Amino acid sequence: MAATFRASEHQHIRYNPLQDEWVLVSAHRMKRPWQGQVEPQLLKTVPRHDPLNPLCPGATRANGEVNPHYDGTFLFDNDFPALQPDAPDPGPSDHPLFRAEAARGVCKVMCFHPWSDVTLPLMSVPEIRAVIDAWASVTEELGAQYPWVQIFENKGAMMGCSNPHPHCQVWASSFLPDIAQREERSQQTYHSQHGKPLLLEYGHQELLRKERLVLTSEHWIVLVPFWAVWPFQTLLLPRRHVRRLPELNPAERDDLASIMKKLLTKYDNLFETSFPYSMGWHGAPTGLKTGATCDHWQLHAHYYPPLLRSATVRKFMVGYEMLAQAQRDLTPEQAAERLRALPEVHYCLAQKDKETAAIA
Repeated sequence: MAATFRASEHQHIRYNPLQDEWVLVSAHRMKRPWQGQVEPQLLKTVPRHDPLNPLCPGATRANGEVNPHYDGTFLFDNDFPALQPDAPDPGPSDHPLFRAEAARGVCKVMCFHPWSDVTLPLMSVPEIRAVIDAWASVTEELGAQYPWVQIFENKGAMMGCSNPHPHCQVWASSFLPDIAQREERSQQTYHSQHGKPLLLEYGHQELLRKERLVLTSEHWIVLVPFWAVWPFQTLLLPRRHVRRLPELNPAERDDLASIMKKLLTKYDNLFETSFPYSMGWHGAPTGLKTGATCDHWQLHAHYYPPLLRSATVRKFMVGYEMLAQAQRDLTPEQAAERLRALPEVHYCLAQKDKETAAIA
């Protein structure tokens, strides 16, 4: 007789309707012993202020500019931008296999906090709320001119972050990037076929099913997507229909700050380390499209963390993932269960409380 299918034991493929791609789920591979690369341990301490760190208040950056002595968020032009507003047009191509088109834009850096030794989960809820307000403001500012504003944070050296100071980047471009185009097509198609936003319906379905939920609040949902690729990947969704960050009302922004702190605390608590990830916000296109009908869009944030087994063992996207399609080991349901079970008090604060109690 054929064996009964169990997602936690039998490989299968899952469809991602948002980005129109498939992922191979092979949960049984978690049983294999790990003999691959082990990442070095993170630095235990980072100085609160380093006058030579170009992101610190009062420091001199590579272009000679001196940072103000900021005490909250600080937004400035990237000194080494990938996009510039005045790049020339490459002109017409002489063959369809050799196409090039104009790419213009601006790149900015946003510091979250004046201290280098804090990260978002260690910041207060009001401090995180200030970051959210700054995200909404820069989206509105750059979105007045550019069709796509990409806010993203690379946290940790494992994700290519070369500076431990808490910060993110904002790239605004004259074109819709590939992933934005795929999400545009998928959400437009779903809306035309079903009459409702794809991610609004998806969030509703996950609230009913519950098995992939990590956190819920009055205005927000955090879940491990059914189609997650990275081991502990999460998707952050508003409960109501919201197209872009600037549309969030004050109550939603307060609630977002709170649920972000809880999620990122759980991440750090998973392996008791400053959890690396790449995250970013996706919302409806802006620029000339701001006035267009974008009701098929739902604002959301993606969190892509690489750690798999421990603070020093990561998931590599190589080989099959590069040449065929994405593959994951533990199931999204297993990942969500582990994240749900974690405390919402940061392990560093819990350790300090224990040490204080021991001394007393």
